[in-house]
Amino acid sequence: MADVRPIGPEPVRDPAPRQVWYTSYGSNMCLGRLACYIEGGRPLGTDTLYPGCRDRRLPHRSVPVELGGALYFATRSPVWGGGRAFYDPAAGGRVRARAHLVSASQFADIAAQEMYREPGEDLDLSEVLTSGVARLGSGRYETLVCAGQMDGWPLLTFTAPWTADEVDPVSPSLAYLRVLVSGLLETGAWDADSVAAYIASARGAAPHWSEQAIRDVIA
Repeated sequence: MADVRPIGPEPVRDPAPRQVWYTSYGSNMCLGRLACYIEGGRPLGTDTLYPGCRDRRLPHRSVPVELGGALYFATRSPVWGGGRAFYDPAAGGRVRARAHLVSASQFADIAAQEMYREPGEDLDLSEVLTSGVARLGSGRYETLVCAGQMDGWPLLTFTAPWTADEVDPVSPSLAYLRVLVSGLLETGAWDADSVAAYIASARGAAPHWSEQAIRDVIA
């Protein structure tokens, strides 16, 4: 099994890093799914075509990490047809994620595509690197979070401006769940039973996705 790095708050000194760890806790844990955001393409099981990043190089490295907080499913994705994964950094627990080492411009372009916008504009990361959180807007993935740093580069992700308790839970679709499971298993850090228990425990997974139901998807 691969080593998992537990990530905690740690100050980041460089206000304009050229590389960042894009830390995905949702479908972009799966490298095949992430490649559609970077190289451009249509993810398997969807009808959405993504333009890709300005910088089309795949991540230099991808490693499993754990963040403090909670995973939950909410809102309804027009791409996947069910609930989306969100990260509540203020909640108790641990979130399993995959950190991809990408350029700062790639992180900006991935964030833009998550909001169904055209990529092409860099993000000012100074606020999130200083305070740990920066709200770019009211959209579902427009709140940036810095979870610390690893090997000298900041770990950045994006989530919603609300907490898990402030929104109705929505179960993920089968297609979305398959990608999440694939991404977690790809890391080599967690086995099938552990992945099933982890996802089933997330707010919004029940009642459709029990541990056994998720095991059946994995099988």
